Amino acid sequence: MIRDDLQRLIEAAVAKATAAGDLPTLPAPEVELEHPAKPELGDFATNVALRLQKAAKMPPRNVAAAITHHLELPASVSTVQVAGPGFINFFLADEWLREQVDVILADGPHFGRATFGNGAKVQVEFVSANPTGPLHVGAARNAVLGDAVARVLEATGHTVEREYYINDAGSQVLALGASVCVRYQQLHGIDVKFPENGYAGDYVADLAREITDEHGAALLQLPADEAVKRIGPLCEARILAWIKGDLADLGVRFDRWYSEKTLYEQGLFETGLRLLREGGHVVERDGAVWFAAAEGSDERDNVLVRSDGRPTYFASDVAYHYDKFVLRGFDRVINVWAADHHGHIARMKAVVEALGVDRDKLTVLLYQLVKLFQDGQELKMSKRAGTYVTVRELLDEVGVDAARYFLLSRSSDVTLNFDLNLAKQTSDENPVFYVQYAHARTASIFREAANKLGAVSQQDGAASNDDGAVTYDYGTIPNGAGAALHDDGDVRLLAAESELTLIRKLLVFPEIVESAARTLSPHQLAFYVLDLAGTFSAFYRDCPVLPPRNTDLELTKSRLKLVAATRQVLASALALIGVSAPERMPERATEA
Repeated sequence: MIRDDLQRLIEAAVAKATAAGDLPTLPAPEVELEHPAKPELGDFATNVALRLQKAAKMPPRNVAAAITHHLELPASVSTVQVAGPGFINFFLADEWLREQVDVILADGPHFGRATFGNGAKVQVEFVSANPTGPLHVGAARNAVLGDAVARVLEATGHTVEREYYINDAGSQVLALGASVCVRYQQLHGIDVKFPENGYAGDYVADLAREITDEHGAALLQLPADEAVKRIGPLCEARILAWIKGDLADLGVRFDRWYSEKTLYEQGLFETGLRLLREGGHVVERDGAVWFAAAEGSDERDNVLVRSDGRPTYFASDVAYHYDKFVLRGFDRVINVWAADHHGHIARMKAVVEALGVDRDKLTVLLYQLVKLFQDGQELKMSKRAGTYVTVRELLDEVGVDAARYFLLSRSSDVTLNFDLNLAKQTSDENPVFYVQYAHARTASIFREAANKLGAVSQQDGAASNDDGAVTYDYGTIPNGAGAALHDDGDVRLLAAESELTLIRKLLVFPEIVESAARTLSPHQLAFYVLDLAGTFSAFYRDCPVLPPRNTDLELTKSRLKLVAATRQVLASALALIGVSAPERMPERATEA
């Protein structure tokens, strides 16, 4: 990336300035480059001179002047300026910018990818909701966030495994079984009181009816405890099937579904506990077994095994992370948790360290609540779930593309207000519609080019469904339809400001992908595609591509090349957040 090239050149210039005596000996600078908010301030700016002023004991503008004096400018840069209190601003050369259109198209699906992951083995564990009811919209945010994180990590050279941890060894499954058992008895005319802390919602009665269809009244002959033990796992299996179906329809896949029960069946808990004992991290008191907090830390001791011999959920986490790090050898583990689990992070990092693993190899990505709004009112209840709105209801209401985009449209550390009315609008006010419409417009331009100019080949490598929508896989994005016409387009003809602005926006894509991967912030891609769609719309408005508005065939070819590059980047970016890139869209409501 040009940003990385400039960083290296600045570092080299500081070294040269020091060697020449223009700067005193300084610590190695940490060079950061940003895109200035105003175009007149250049394409990149760095505050490295301001950061070095104290060590250099020089005014920052003098430090900046010394650095720029020793800068070896590449062909990509036309001008360097010292501005304000000591910023160094870089202006990219127009000729170099134009050439990047060919570079983007030549890179094809690889444009935007990176290799800094170096094949590191990363596990992303996400959703992991208890199999005791349908998934709610909070779990949908978890699912889309975890899936998008996995996608950007894969796009930057990491080897990623997606995992769902099934909490099937605790008391919840038995509580579910007890709730369904009561509904089952009631179906057969037995008057029995519903458990005070039972699972509510229509789905519990649905499960009771399914069990009746399969087993009739046979389970009524069993003692109550035995009936609950039989019914619980039956219900768990059915609910897990619902969960898998909902996640698949949300565009989320997993490489492994990990059962909590196996931690005990395979003796992993005992092994993990033994390692903690050997390391002096376990104490016993009041008949219970405790994980001892490190001396001098703010953490408190946590119970691993209760006084009645039953392991806690924390004990399961110990065994599970022993399996992740020690047995399966992940270089990094990312757990996606709801924000109310914040208090568990420190103790889990302490456990990882106690197991002999660098605590920084465990990352916990927290996300805040989702609030659904319809007609200006917040939705609180679901008839099916009883207490929350389900993923299935969300998908039925707005569809997978809108669900995924809106769930990724804000940073995970802020509460997300999801406007259902907006998500269904076919207008530019709906951001996902606006972005998809921009991609469909690029496809429309090539269809129109085929009609008006001929000699435009149909795109290969993407299968369309009945409504014309095409979903691209990140690794198989074609260079775009119409390649036969624009292959010999001369990018030197791209001189208009809107054309150069669009090229600049395309070149930001690799930076966004890298940043999203390094900071685990895929919402940056949702922001980016919206920004890119707006920049493309401005180009389309200002720079006619096809006759009759543009009658210059050579200029048409060059602009088609830019449209193809835009199409490719839009599809790539949308694929990374799991949103489809349609070839056709319904007419916008404002134009109907």
